[in-house]
Formats: sequence, structure tokens, C-alpha cells
Amino acid sequence: IETVCFTEGMDGLIVVAACDKNMPGAMMSMARLNIPSVFVYGGAILPGSYEGQDINIQDMYEAVGAYSKCQMSLDELLKMERAACPGEGACSGMFTANTMASAIEAMGMSVSGAASIPAVDDRNLDVAHEAGTHLYSMLEKGVKPRDIMTRAAFENAIRLVLAMGGSTNAVLHLLAIAREAEVDLTIDDFDALSRETPYLTDLRPGGKYVMSDVDKAGGVQVVLKELLDGGMLHGDAMTINGNTIGENLQGVTTKPDERVIFSIPNAKSSTGGLAILRGNLAPEGAVIKVSGTSHHQHEGPAKVYDGERAAFEAVTNGEIEDGDVLVIRYEGPKGGPGMQEMLAVTGAIMGAGLGDSTLLITDGRFSGATRGPMIGHVAPEAAVGGPIGLINQGDIISMDVESRQLNVKITKAELEERKKAWQPRKANYERGVLAKYAKLVSSASIGAVTS
Repeated sequence: IETVCFTEGMDGLIVVAACDKNMPGAMMSMARLNIPSVFVYGGAILPGSYEGQDINIQDMYEAVGAYSKCQMSLDELLKMERAACPGEGACSGMFTANTMASAIEAMGMSVSGAASIPAVDDRNLDVAHEAGTHLYSMLEKGVKPRDIMTRAAFENAIRLVLAMGGSTNAVLHLLAIAREAEVDLTIDDFDALSRETPYLTDLRPGGKYVMSDVDKAGGVQVVLKELLDGGMLHGDAMTINGNTIGENLQGVTTKPDERVIFSIPNAKSSTGGLAILRGNLAPEGAVIKVSGTSHHQHEGPAKVYDGERAAFEAVTNGEIEDGDVLVIRYEGPKGGPGMQEMLAVTGAIMGAGLGDSTLLITDGRFSGATRGPMIGHVAPEAAVGGPIGLINQGDIISMDVESRQLNVKITKAELEERKKAWQPRKANYERGVLAKYAKLVSSASIGAVTS
């Protein structure tokens, strides 16, 4: 996007996107180019139906775990697979795509009220026309993305992500977008805002409903209005239509239905859906989606695997037991390289019935469809000699969400001795794009950026 727009000397930009990585990629390009720009979300898929129940891609990954434990037949698995994705659109829950669509609307960079509209809905034609109208207005007035993507706008986006139980990937993506917009944002800002932002929705992966249900309940604007009325949004933040977000929300009369969307007095939790953990295992931080689990304390022995494939095989082969801490390393920005998302292994854990009795930690990241006690983005990563790369089989690891701690129970002296003996692994790629990327990319704690 950046290269084409720069080369062609474009005056303005509209980007249509609808998946986990192309959405933040589009926003980063808009921030870098800083020409009048509008983001248009392609919309979410509708849920599938299997045996009278709504299902989605999350159910499929967890079904693989159930199948590995002989809890469902191959025929049932295949029938479910054929029903899970009934049409076009991004994954239906409050996974990464819908998280980012909601965050971008809260940031003011997309058409107000559009984030929850399903991909197959005819209202998207109106959204497209509105996007064009807004872009022409921005061109006439000289309004650019960085005029909108301010510190206040990012705080609004974070608040909404926290209130809706959004994906852990939002931490990476918003940090990276802020970097390109030259806005000072840190991983600790997410935790500080989470401590004072209520959790206001019951959305998958941790809840019952999907984005089309949010749309029926009035859309993302209902959540934004609840936050605004609660004094938790910067109502004076500007948006692409020339109005402030407060002005855009004045006409929102729909109230929380207390089923899909909750009012602040009836919040599912008084704190937000994400938490940042630190400790001797994650000096630079790690992220857990607390809205996806009630498992907030754990202590157990480490079972260590270098790479997701080995860990997935361990789960499906029955090697992971109640109480274990599954450690997956060398999946970070440099180690992967690229932090491939891990849904197969997390889905297998949940499907195998281990979600309430085990803990997973990784220097990699998860799909937005992940639920359960899963800690990602552990930094520094194993590939640069971070503590996660120094863990031995059987080490005792403890997590406490309330105190925001993640530690391995060995002495500082022992950790230092292991660091001295540590040797970097041979890079997975020595030539090509991924090799170049691995050399350039930074820590997940600052957004895994390359600039």
C-alpha cells in the first residue's frame, strides 16, 4: 500500500480490508503516508449452524482436540467442518479482525457505525458511498490520518478493545500503528487502562455471541456510548467525518440489551479483558486475555517445546497432564520468524478438556479465537536469549493475574548461569524476505515493528 501510493503520487486512499493482519497493515500504511485516508471494513462472516447450534471457526479447532480424545467421530468432525463457515467475511467472534474493526472505528478512522455490519449485508454499499464522501471532504479540508490518530484516539481504541474482550493481538497491532503515527504508546498503557475499564460484552471466544449479534443489539456504537457516558472516552477526539466521536454518538439511542452488551452497572467485570504480566520470566511483559478464562492463578511444572508443531503433537498424543505448564518457544518475532498465530494447539488444549487445569505460555502469539489460560508475547523472546529460552523441563512456573506476575521458580544466580551457557539457535531462514525480517524486527513488547 505504502509503496504503490508513494510511487503513484496518490492524493487520497481508501482501503478495504477484513482479516487479522491486512487491517493493521493498512492502518500502518495510512499513518506512514499521512495522506487523507479512510478505512473500510469488509465485514464479518455470519455464524454456521451444526445440530441446531451456532458455530464458527473456533469450534472447529476445539473439535480437533475433542476428536483426538475420541470424544467425537470423524464423521461428526467433517460434518461440522462443512458447516462452520457458511459464506464470506472475517471470522465471526470478537477475534482479531472484529477487534481491529471495532478499534479502528473507536479511533475515528472508519465510517461511524460500520464495524459490526456483516460482510453480506447490503448496508455495506451505503458504507462505501459514505467512505468516498468522507475522503473528498478530508481532501478539501486537508485533514490527514495523524490529525485523527492522536494519543486520545488510541486510548479510545484501547478502551473499546478492553470493554469488548478483544484479541491479545490488538496490543501488538495498536503499538505498531502508534509507532507509525508517531504517538507515544507503551504496553503498560494497556494494563493501566484495563484496570479501570469495565468488560461490557458476552462475545466469543470467551462468551456466547458473535459480531452479528452485536449488530442486532445496536452495534459497536452502543458500547462506545456506554463508555462515553461513563466518562471513559475522549469525546473531543476527531473522526474522518469531521465530527468528534462525542458528536457522532449523540444520536445513539439504543441501550445495552444486558445480554450481548451490558451497561456499566451490570458489567461482566469491573476491569477490562486484557492484562500485562511481568516477572523474571517476562521482564519486558507478556499478555493474557483474562476475558477468555477464569483461571487466574496457576503453578506447575514446565513441559517445554521448541515450536508449535512439537507442542501440538504433545497435546494430541496425550503428553500434557493436569497442572502442567506448556511452554512453546522460538515462535517470537525473530525466532519464528514472524510470530505465526497459534490456534491449532490452543484449540486442541481446550478440546481435550485441559483448559481449566493447565497453563500455556509462549513468546509467540495467538489467534483471536483463542480462549483459556494462554499467555503470549513473552518478552524478551527465546531467540535473543530471553528467560523463556532458559527454562528446563520440570521447572516450576507460577502465574498470578491479580498481582500481574509471571515467574519461574529458580534463583537469579541460576538464571544468570543458564544465560551464560545459552547459545543462539541457527536461524530458520538465512536468505530471502523472512531472513531480512528476522534481522530487522524488534521485541513484541514494542509492537514487533521493523522501523
